Amino acid sequence: MRYRNLSNGIRVSEITFGCWELGGGQWEKQDDEINIRALQRAFELGIQSFDTAEGYGQGHSEEIVGMALEGVRSECVIATKVSPNHLRRDDILRSVEQSLRRLRTDYIDIYYVHWPNAEIPLTETMATLAELRDQRVIRSVAVSNFSRQLLEEAEAVTRVDCIQPEYSLLERSIESEVLPYCRERGIGVLTYSSVAKGILTGAHHRDGTVIVPNDFRQGRRLFKPEHLEAATPLVEGLRRLANRYDVTPAEVAIAWILHQPGITSAIVGTQNIKHLEENVRAVELALGEDDLRELDDLSRRALVQIDGAAPSSR
Repeated sequence: MRYRNLSNGIRVSEITFGCWELGGGQWEKQDDEINIRALQRAFELGIQSFDTAEGYGQGHSEEIVGMALEGVRSECVIATKVSPNHLRRDDILRSVEQSLRRLRTDYIDIYYVHWPNAEIPLTETMATLAELRDQRVIRSVAVSNFSRQLLEEAEAVTRVDCIQPEYSLLERSIESEVLPYCRERGIGVLTYSSVAKGILTGAHHRDGTVIVPNDFRQGRRLFKPEHLEAATPLVEGLRRLANRYDVTPAEVAIAWILHQPGITSAIVGTQNIKHLEENVRAVELALGEDDLRELDDLSRRALVQIDGAAPSSR
């Protein structure tokens, strides 16, 4: 495993374990013991960054993380998030107290605003997070799913240490404004949906057909049958590169993210130990310039069909 530093000195692994599905909720019923073992195996493999939220399974994901990592807490970077309906000062203070209890810790390394809420003044939210950082209840003030404009408004109140946006070969909107701003300001960028909720693993493309999952992803933008079809050449390209390097398509997709300037860590979640061990190998995969150009071209072609336009050139 390799590690990168945030501007405040916190070291995060290049792969962060994403804990959304561990809480259940929109996902199928989870086995807590399997999830605890997956978290502990991730730590054994060198992953020391773990990402959860109070909204994942109504706090159950935080409870699993707390149980799994209690014995190695001081060696881990634990990130969690406050929900968008809890962004007033008193609500944030209650939320952080409950998250601390569920995580079995007395501090949180990275505390995100999960989604912005236009009904609650951002100044109140950010001032409260700054207060918690000053008190060392949290070590980093962070935001998720913020535009550049909202980032600038947040930073007018207090320093933002890192941001969590969606980013993959099939979601590149941050490249136009958010990512350049973060590079300029030294803001850490930890990306989620690194394999586009499974599309870039190839699991939804078999025998020349596309397979729509029978879960909450149905009807989501990328999972419309015509959009899965548009992603087929990209998935085939990932498979070709995977075969060339004797890795999986998911490893290639994750490695592509880690090759992009300004990215701190790719968040990847799985309960499957085999997939976890494969994903960790992505940090060692050195893609060549020709590989990166090929993936960039295939990605842009897919996004023209899906969104009607390619991402802006950086």
